[in-house]
Amino acid sequence: MAASDLQQVADPEAVKRHPTLFRAIRQRKNPRLRRSDITVTDDQAVKRAVKAASLGNAMEWFDFGIYSYLAVTLGHVFFPSGNNTTQLLSSFATFAVAFLVRPLGGMFFGPMGDRIGRKKVLALTMIMMAVGTFAIGVIPSHASIGLWAPALLIFFRLVQGFSTGGEYGGASTFIAEYAPDKRRGYFGSFLEFGTLAGYVGAAGLVTALTAVLDTPAMESWGWRIPFLVAGPLGLVGLYLRLRLDETPAFQKLEGGNAQATEAADNVETTTKGDLAKIFRQYWPTLILCICLVGAYNITDYMLLSYMPTYLSDELGYSETHGLLILLAVMIFLMLIISQVGKLSDRFGRKPLLMAGMLGFLCLSLPSFLLIRQDGIPAITIGMLMLGLSLVCMLGTMSAALPALFPTQVRYGSLSVGYNLSASLFGGTTPLVITALISWSGTNLMPAYYAMAAALVGVIAVACMKETAQRPLDGSPPSVETEQEAAELCAAQTPEPKF
Repeated sequence: MAASDLQQVADPEAVKRHPTLFRAIRQRKNPRLRRSDITVTDDQAVKRAVKAASLGNAMEWFDFGIYSYLAVTLGHVFFPSGNNTTQLLSSFATFAVAFLVRPLGGMFFGPMGDRIGRKKVLALTMIMMAVGTFAIGVIPSHASIGLWAPALLIFFRLVQGFSTGGEYGGASTFIAEYAPDKRRGYFGSFLEFGTLAGYVGAAGLVTALTAVLDTPAMESWGWRIPFLVAGPLGLVGLYLRLRLDETPAFQKLEGGNAQATEAADNVETTTKGDLAKIFRQYWPTLILCICLVGAYNITDYMLLSYMPTYLSDELGYSETHGLLILLAVMIFLMLIISQVGKLSDRFGRKPLLMAGMLGFLCLSLPSFLLIRQDGIPAITIGMLMLGLSLVCMLGTMSAALPALFPTQVRYGSLSVGYNLSASLFGGTTPLVITALISWSGTNLMPAYYAMAAALVGVIAVACMKETAQRPLDGSPPSVETEQEAAELCAAQTPEPKF
């Protein structure tokens, strides 16, 4: 209970009779900051942490990007011959399979990250992601080994999905706990810069292969190249992550700072991210997280994963055509995403997230009507409208989500909430949209689906608290300079009374 709440609950007469007692209670519940409580960040360490976390995120989305961009080819390689829609649905169903185990990965790796540290778990998830993706690149085709081919594909997709369950929650927590409070949005935006970089790398490589190789060569061996690239990428990411120190917030939580305040000491007694505790004590915040992530993931996967398939299968454009347009849009978003992060630090997370949600709610239908028109300019403008709405969320979400939960359960809670939502709404997006178009007969279904998701997102953003420029819940303030730390302490020193 906050001190102000205590004042309201207590009998006013009792407060008057025992002012010293109530003053002591207020000070105990809101202890004055000491200089030793405040974390002064090391700029180079923050940049190393951002680089290592972002590379892992880039690799994750490179993996998922190449699968979604090669969905048609993989359908021909791994599934028995039939009509194209059946093969495509089978391929997207296998894409969605990885998301079914993501919540299990989140429940396994998240609490582990709260117990043994963020760094060790992020190194483990990096190894598993690299192995799973590389292994897909060496699976024989259905023509060679029959049903073992799709069975092995599904198995390694499950390995990918399980490891990914611990990736986003850990990476966003890692950056949020390293970054200074006033620049958390800016540094957090680089995590999603990694997302776009992974997609751009995947789209660029697939586009180049599609342009150079004919269909038989692509289905014979060309599709393997993007998956095999994941091996070296994984080793680089693992090296970067193993060089990092644990986050300052986790070190203080574990008692690394011997002069932590009593408030921090109380937090240190609850370091175990027990799942039962997360669901029992933090279920309202978990629901809020699931709604935010669901709206964000549906729109994200619709634009960045499904759109090339939509352009080729529904509108009849070549696969290279759709990938090139999407590539140009994503490069543009990469150029502005860090500026969106800065804006969220200045104006707050809620205004930027609300702008993105309202953008999808109001612009999805006009965008798809443009995309359905003949001509590259109309398609590009339509995708840019969606992209600008998406970048408002991309540049803000990775700073907003970790701030929902306190330090002692942050990794576990965020991993559980994020991956439950990603499993239900993210990876299923291409499959659901393809099925909805087939059922309804209209290729405007992606717009309606995005609008429904955005409506849920608008409500969720309205319900969340503003967290910009504030310390993370359960962690002491984090600043960039000694001067800022001194000013924070001085601001709490009462004026002398004469």
